[in-house]
Amino acid sequence: MTPRLTLTVRPSPIGPLALAFDPDRRLHGVSFGEGLDRTMRREYPGAAQEPGDGPQEALALIDAYFEGEAAALGRVAWSLDGAVGGDGFAGRVWRLLAEVPPGATLSYGETARRAGEPGAAQAAGVALNRNPIPLVLPCHRVVGADGAMVGFGGGLERKTWLLRHEGALLL
Repeated sequence: MTPRLTLTVRPSPIGPLALAFDPDRRLHGVSFGEGLDRTMRREYPGAAQEPGDGPQEALALIDAYFEGEAAALGRVAWSLDGAVGGDGFAGRVWRLLAEVPPGATLSYGETARRAGEPGAAQAAGVALNRNPIPLVLPCHRVVGADGAMVGFGGGLERKTWLLRHEGALLL
């Protein structure tokens, strides 16, 4: 279990980002504005939450991403240690997102297949909806089988913005 999470808010071109870091400066949560404390209570029940400053190296990498260095998010230290959904299928879905490079997309079906459950596209969607570290574990890179912009907790406008920012080809 993560004993303590420091919560901070950071401005971005897609609106404020709420971020949660552990004492080892690893990212455990991202929310687009409100809702981070609820997500952290769900995934890390019992962890103390306190406002504070995030680690400068992580914040600088997030800023670099928004300034055009699409690969910067891949260098943000993160952890799912202690996350309720970190084991099993959901955890496999979340971890494989880190392997999807900027500009690339996967379908829900391909995500399920890579996570070891062919035919579980709908379950992959449920896992993606519960991703505690969106943006850094880039669930915005998962699209419908036909390339349609579907299913992003931060809103389809943000998903489209992020994919365009990364140079993804959109239908």
